[in-house]
Amino acid sequence: MNYATIKYCDIANGVGVRTSLFVSGCRLHCKFCFNEEAWSFSAGKPFTQQTEEEILASLAAPYVDGLSVLGGEPTEPENAAVLAPFLERVRATYPEKNIWMYSGRMWEQLTDGGDHASKDMDRILACLDVLVDGPFVQELHDITLRFRGSSNQRLINVPVTLATGSVTIWQDDPRFAAHGWE
Repeated sequence: MNYATIKYCDIANGVGVRTSLFVSGCRLHCKFCFNEEAWSFSAGKPFTQQTEEEILASLAAPYVDGLSVLGGEPTEPENAAVLAPFLERVRATYPEKNIWMYSGRMWEQLTDGGDHASKDMDRILACLDVLVDGPFVQELHDITLRFRGSSNQRLINVPVTLATGSVTIWQDDPRFAAHGWE
């Protein structure tokens, strides 16, 4: 797997301060994608053991709340095969940190019976706190939304969804969910 970039101290792709890994490779090619340069599987640099160690070291900082994985497309089979053991290692090393992942695919595509369901996806989903699912749709673009670009995208509470079998939306702090400031 290659990665396009890693952002340390990112505040745009999940709650709090994060390390964000942008993997390379995407077959979805959403119109008006913000990260078109990461569509190629050969974009960026190889994700090596050293890269993994650097990300893990960045998560040790007490002010870092968690890890976000974006793309490209993390759920492409080539990426999922590498991300599954890596995310299991992150979860085991830092159980107090949260892990978010962004996918242009829907939850239903990634789970039982879906066209991108796999053992690797099951392993990944078991590590996640939040999955932001769904393609970016320019006609539904809304700059007032936190952590997503268009209103069709869902912020899924993965542990609750896995436990209940019903898609459960992650609940943001009410001050932010109201789109207003007090």
